[in-house]
Amino acid sequence: MKLIAIFASGSGSNAQKIIEYFSGSKEIFVDSLWSNNENAYALIRAEKLGIETFTFEQEELYRSNEILDRLIDRRIDMIVLAGFLWLVPRNLTELFTVINIHPALLPKYGGKGMYGLNVHKSVLASKDKESGITIHRVNSNYDEGDIIFQATCPILKGDTPETLAARVHELEYLHYPRVIEEVLLSEEEDDL
Repeated sequence: MKLIAIFASGSGSNAQKIIEYFSGSKEIFVDSLWSNNENAYALIRAEKLGIETFTFEQEELYRSNEILDRLIDRRIDMIVLAGFLWLVPRNLTELFTVINIHPALLPKYGGKGMYGLNVHKSVLASKDKESGITIHRVNSNYDEGDIIFQATCPILKGDTPETLAARVHELEYLHYPRVIEEVLLSEEEDDL
């Protein structure tokens, strides 16, 4: 059984879709949800679905091995970012497969501060014809890890950041759990 730890900072709609997707799997299980925001709705979503939750402070993540050690103790195979806004420290990216979903077509519209509506406002301001999602490996820089998967959606006349965000969210819900599964199962094959 492969175990996932989800890191989330906010609402947790992607986290919920991931938990639901793997709820009946015999190969992959969402072990826990971790948040740097004790008020994140993601914690409530996870608890309602029977997933153990943890919160942590910057000190625990960046200036100690406390989070690393707890993830090792839980035998986590992958860390999945679902709206997690802090940079993941190198001690985690070197030991675990860490993947993220970004609400635009990287390498455009990535980097520090490029999340949520900030991304969609930038995409619309640039007059691009399409937007989409990028699922990528996480390294020590924001949104610069190897791209695993991208999907696109058109930008429609009259789009607002909110209407574009809604279409991008649908792509996230459709593709993120499936790509997580593919990455985990391909790594298992590599281990054989």
